Amino acid sequence: MQLDELWNFMQVDVEADKFENQMRLSPNRQKLLKQRNFILEQQNNMKKLEADVAVMQDRLAAVEDEAQRLSGVLSGMVEELETNPPATVEESDRRAEAAQRLADTLTRYEQELAKMRKDAEARDRQQKEIRVRAARTKQEYDQLKTVYDEEFKRDQQTLKSMRANIEKEAAKLDQALLSRYRAIKQHCTPPMAKLVDGQCGGCFMSLPSATLRELKLGEKTVECDNCGRILYDPR
Repeated sequence: MQLDELWNFMQVDVEADKFENQMRLSPNRQKLLKQRNFILEQQNNMKKLEADVAVMQDRLAAVEDEAQRLSGVLSGMVEELETNPPATVEESDRRAEAAQRLADTLTRYEQELAKMRKDAEARDRQQKEIRVRAARTKQEYDQLKTVYDEEFKRDQQTLKSMRANIEKEAAKLDQALLSRYRAIKQHCTPPMAKLVDGQCGGCFMSLPSATLRELKLGEKTVECDNCGRILYDPR
């Protein structure tokens, strides 16, 4: 059944998978991913700030125009009082109340303008800080990527050699057995497990007597009823 050969094949197959996983978890690769994500985050922050600034500028222009208009209206009311004084106390009170309401509105607009200008200055500083941080990180990213690219190139050649050796060894195996191995590997790694004191060495579940008898006979491939691994008894 070639179980000895399949077990040896699994060792080099799993070793190649382990090496490939180590490549993905390389410290340099993880640092690059972290730096890339930071740069993308800063770019998104810049876009949001730019959108906020655009909205603020529109509002600032609108408030400035309205404040200027109200200032003109107030000046006109003062001029009207000088050239055409109120004839009665009631008219005088009415004009005074209207002027006060206008002055209060103008004050609120001026306060809003002052706040928006302050916010604009704060956002401008924030944009500058983001640009500096992003530029510094991009420089570090480019330097590290040069190192990582060389590292990846070497590791890729090693992995390619390991995979070629695996395919060479796979050609020596019964293809039906190899297909079953690869199917099990899709949901269970490693796909084979040794028999250990009447238990599956993969999931450590005790095996039924019938399964143990089949293994002892060695006439066919036996799989664990619990985890589905191909059982291997080196004896």
